[in-house]
Amino acid sequence: MSASDWAAATLGVAVAVLTGGLLVVLGLLTATLRHLQRSIDELRVESVDAVEEMRALAREAAGEVDRVGALLDAADLVGQRLDGASRLAARTVSSPVVKALAIGTGTKRAVRRMRHTEPVTSKPSTPERDAPKPAGRR
Repeated sequence: MSASDWAAATLGVAVAVLTGGLLVVLGLLTATLRHLQRSIDELRVESVDAVEEMRALAREAAGEVDRVGALLDAADLVGQRLDGASRLAARTVSSPVVKALAIGTGTKRAVRRMRHTEPVTSKPSTPERDAPKPAGRR
């Protein structure tokens, strides 16, 4: 055998080994791609389910937000009505009570003045003036 025959045989063996290695790599690559395709399909199914669930939860949350908004509106309306009612009650109760107290105080002063024959003055009542005077002094 000549050197060129040895070179050709060596080259043939090298090409066969490289072809075998390339076929093994292609087989592994095909298996990896199939596994990747299955993973993508599973991910797609899970993501579609997750998106549907998130949409359902978002609709439910929107309904709850609307419900809470309605409750807040109702509570605000009740608060406004209570404010109005308390103002009305305060005006209704305080005005007659103040008038009755003023009438009572005026009547009390008039009775004292009639009993003690005090001069009528426009000064406001003080505890010292309203206190009963000793019988000896007038």
